[in-house]
Amino acid sequence: MKNTLSILTFSFLSFVSLLNAQNIVPISKTEVLNKVEENNQTIKISEEDFNEAKADFRQTNAIFLPNIAISHTGISTTNPLMAFGSKLNQEILTANDFNPALLNDPNQTQNFSTRIEIKQPLINVDGFYQRKAAKTKMEAMSLKTERTNDYLIFEVDKAYMQLQLAYKALDVIEKALKAAESNKQLAENSFKQGYLQKADVLAVDVRVTEVKNQLQMAKSNVENASNYVSFLMNDHSNTILKPSDSLTINKLDLITASQVSEDRSDIKAMQLASNAYESMNKADKMTFLPTLNAFGSYELYDDQVFQGDASGYLVGAQLSWTILDGTKRFGKAQKSKAEYEKSKLQYEQYVSQSQLELNKAKRMFIDAENKLKLSKLAMEQSHESLRMRTNRFKEGLEKTSDLLIAETQFAQKQLEYYQTIFEYNYAHAYLQFLTKA
Repeated sequence: MKNTLSILTFSFLSFVSLLNAQNIVPISKTEVLNKVEENNQTIKISEEDFNEAKADFRQTNAIFLPNIAISHTGISTTNPLMAFGSKLNQEILTANDFNPALLNDPNQTQNFSTRIEIKQPLINVDGFYQRKAAKTKMEAMSLKTERTNDYLIFEVDKAYMQLQLAYKALDVIEKALKAAESNKQLAENSFKQGYLQKADVLAVDVRVTEVKNQLQMAKSNVENASNYVSFLMNDHSNTILKPSDSLTINKLDLITASQVSEDRSDIKAMQLASNAYESMNKADKMTFLPTLNAFGSYELYDDQVFQGDASGYLVGAQLSWTILDGTKRFGKAQKSKAEYEKSKLQYEQYVSQSQLELNKAKRMFIDAENKLKLSKLAMEQSHESLRMRTNRFKEGLEKTSDLLIAETQFAQKQLEYYQTIFEYNYAHAYLQFLTKA
C-alpha cells in the first residue's frame, strides 16, 4: 500500500510540475470574441465561400459585356485558292494574277493578318436567369456567413463557460483535498491515541488518494477546455488560459418567442437557395428559345509580319435557334426542376427542425432553472451535514465512514451545483442563438 501511494504521489507531483511549467494566461470573454472574429478559420472559410459565390456572379456579366479577341496569323501557301485570296485581302492583285497558269499553279505566297474580333450578346434569356440565380446564391452565402458568425459567438459562450466550470471543479476538488488531508491528520492522531483502528486510517488514506486522482482529472479538464478556446482563436501557443471572471448565474433577459423567425439569417439563406434553384430551372427552360448576338471584326493584311497595308471590316448579327439537341436539354430541365422541388422540401424540413430545436431548448431551460434551485438547496444541506459530522469526528463521536460519506457528498453536490449553473447559462445562450433574427 505504501509503495502504491508513493507512486501515485510521485505521478501527481510530476503532473503538477508540468502544469506549473506551462504559462497560465488570464483572458476575458471579450478578448476571446475579438480574437475569434479576427483569426477563426471557420469564419475565414465562410468568407471565402462568399467570395467564391461573388466571383460566380461576376462571371455572369458576360451576358452584357462584349467578348473581344485579338490575333495575328501568318501563313505561307501554294494552295491556289488561299494564294489568290491572300493577295486579294492584301489588295495587291494585278491583271497578270488572272493568268490561268498562275491561278492553277501559283508561286509561294505569304500572308500575315491581324484580326480584332468583337462578339456582343443581345438577347440570351437563359443567361438572364442564370445571372439572377448567381446573385441569389451570393446573397444566400452572405447570410450564411452572418449565421456562421452568430454560431461562433454562441460557441465562444459555451467554450468560455466550460473553461469556467473546469476551474470551478478544480477549486472544489482542491478544497476537498485539503479537507481530506486535514481529516487524515485527525485520524492519525486519533489512531495514535487509540481512538481509531488501523482500518479507519486506511479508509481516510484511500479517500485522500481518490481526491488526488480527481484533482489530476480536473487539471486535465482545465487543459482540454483551454485548448478548445485556443482552437477557436486559432492560437497555437502552448498556454493554459484562465477566465478572468468566475462562473456565476448570468442575469438573463426573458425570451418569449414561441416560433422560429423566418427572418433568421440561416433560414433566409435556405429560402434564397431555393429561389436560386428556381431561377436555374427557368434558365434551363429558356434554352429552348432562340438567341441573338452581334459580331464584328476589323482585319489588317500584309505579306510582312506585323504590318497592315490593307484592311477591312465585317459586322453582322446572328439569330440562332437550336431546335433539337437530342434529349439533353429536356433532361437538364427535368433535373433542375427536381433540384428546385427538393430545395423547397429541404427548406420546409429545416424550418420544422429549427422549431423542434427551439421547443426542446425552452424545455431544457425550464428544467435547468428548476434543477438550479434544487441543487443549491442540496449543496447547502450537504455542507451543513459535513460541518456537523466534522465537529463530532473531532470529538470522537462520529464514525470515520460517515464522515467520509458526508465529505464525498458535499464535493459532489458542489460540482452538481456548478454544473447546473453551466447548464442554465448554456440553455439561455442556446435560446438566444435559436431566436436571433
